[in-house]
Amino acid sequence: GTTTFDLDMTLAIEEAGERAGVEMRGGYQMRSARRSINLLFADWANRGVNLWTIEERTQALTAKDGDYTLGTDIVDVIEQVVRITAASPEARYNMTRVSISTHATRTNPTITGRPTEVWYDRGQASTIAHIWPLPDATGSYTLYYWVLRRMDDAGAYTNTADLPFRFLPAFISGLAYMIAEKNPDKCPPDLIARLERRYDKDWALAASEDREKAVLKIVPRSSSYRVN
Repeated sequence: GTTTFDLDMTLAIEEAGERAGVEMRGGYQMRSARRSINLLFADWANRGVNLWTIEERTQALTAKDGDYTLGTDIVDVIEQVVRITAASPEARYNMTRVSISTHATRTNPTITGRPTEVWYDRGQASTIAHIWPLPDATGSYTLYYWVLRRMDDAGAYTNTADLPFRFLPAFISGLAYMIAEKNPDKCPPDLIARLERRYDKDWALAASEDREKAVLKIVPRSSSYRVN
């Protein structure tokens, strides 16, 4: 009747090592596997939207200030709105995400008003939001945005991974594949290839479940049609 099964880093490394046929007993082997875990999480950030890492955050906007450092743990921003706090009742308006080309070639970059567009500078150290038009009053606007944050590092061996239980098979399969790659003297090429296929399969299964399941409705706009 319990639903609490999980694997701390030590158990995860042992399980993955068993699949690769490598005994993970030495201190260096454990440190090497923990490093592989952190690289595995970085790989996951590039593979798609991990729903459990979505967070809502806010940023108060200042008059005539268009640049805001949002954070150092952001993989990407997936949605944003601006809230007018002075309105009664408070109102939220969509903001359009634009490219660096659009942002860089504005003919009126210092115009003020309600922000309607944003370009995200996804730098190495942090993500910076460049909004336009510049806010016309301090305290009148708040940027609400939803991010994909970085997964927590492996950290101590007693930690559990920052992921839902349904991703444990993909986690172990990926780690086993990475351990096997590091030990070619103990893992023949056919085993490494088999572990890679297993990892891709387990990831695809987990990713197919970790997706939005909202209803999609598409309604054509008759005014956009031209009849000759």
